[in-house]
Amino acid sequence: MTRNVLLAGLGLLPAVLAAQTHFATRNGEISFFSSTPMEDITAVNRKVTSVLDPTTGAVEFAALIKAFEFEKALMQEHFNENYMESATYPKATFKGTLKATSGDDLRTAGSHAVTVAGDLTIHGVARPVAVQGTIVTTAAGTMKATSEFEVKPEDHGIKIPGVVRDKIAKSIRVKVNLEYSKL
Repeated sequence: MTRNVLLAGLGLLPAVLAAQTHFATRNGEISFFSSTPMEDITAVNRKVTSVLDPTTGAVEFAALIKAFEFEKALMQEHFNENYMESATYPKATFKGTLKATSGDDLRTAGSHAVTVAGDLTIHGVARPVAVQGTIVTTAAGTMKATSEFEVKPEDHGIKIPGVVRDKIAKSIRVKVNLEYSKL
């Protein structure tokens, strides 16, 4: 009996060890900014989920489109109904890998410049992206990932009516801030 318990415990050991290398967040933040001479538009989503495996560099995140908050309720309504069609395309996702630019181990405490590459899916359209970012690993075992990049609405099939085209930038500035804890 004791032998069976010991064997079962040893059988679970790899799964327990593997789980210790993963980091996750449920309250990451993605914001975007559109600036034109006619109007500036800012929105933020503080309910982004993400999982990161610093051993392999695998990273994924998901952001519910309806969770983006705007200063003006009418902007938020138009964003969800007219442009993002959030009832049809409820979330944006990213799945890819990140690699330390200098090749160092991301689990080591310190700041690490990284390159993130993978598929960004918005409005049901997946596009390959490669951006620069930073991972800060603390001695306490947490990780913070940040990145800033541009996204063009038309690259993801988002149609902007001519009437408001001058109020929305052709390229939207996106900022990602994710604070991970060990799973």
